[in-house]
Amino acid sequence: MIAFIDAHRDAYGVEPICRVLPIAPSTWHEHAARRADPSRLPARAKRDEVLKEEVRRVFDENFGVYGVRKVWRQMKREGFDIARCTVARLMRSMGLQGVIRGKPVKTTISDKAAPCPLDKVNRQFQSPAPNRLWVSDFTYGAPRPGWSGVHMTGMH
Repeated sequence: MIAFIDAHRDAYGVEPICRVLPIAPSTWHEHAARRADPSRLPARAKRDEVLKEEVRRVFDENFGVYGVRKVWRQMKREGFDIARCTVARLMRSMGLQGVIRGKPVKTTISDKAAPCPLDKVNRQFQSPAPNRLWVSDFTYGAPRPGWSGVHMTGMH
């Protein structure tokens, strides 16, 4: 909303735009004042700016492979008093993500050129009598150790 007000305030003014949008004019004015004078930022925002530099440093020093847990642990070893959720929030806001181990599992390789099968039950999944309609479902899952293949469920 702030960006919208900034883009259109010359044409319409801040107060008329704020009357239409669910935002108080004082909110926009405070935001504008904080942009002009960073010393007016809240304590959390100021601390976040300092911590972002440290999170980026730890992430870069470790070749961009560390995730939230490892960045957090490294910062704790270096003496920073920081919560794991704070590291997660800062990394998410900076677009940083650690490398995920293992090979991704592809369960479906779809062929866009192949025709889709016909819907023979016309999306009506209730059977008028037993053994008249059979429906199955494939569920792929990877439990703790290893890959478990296919689990099928059926109903009639």
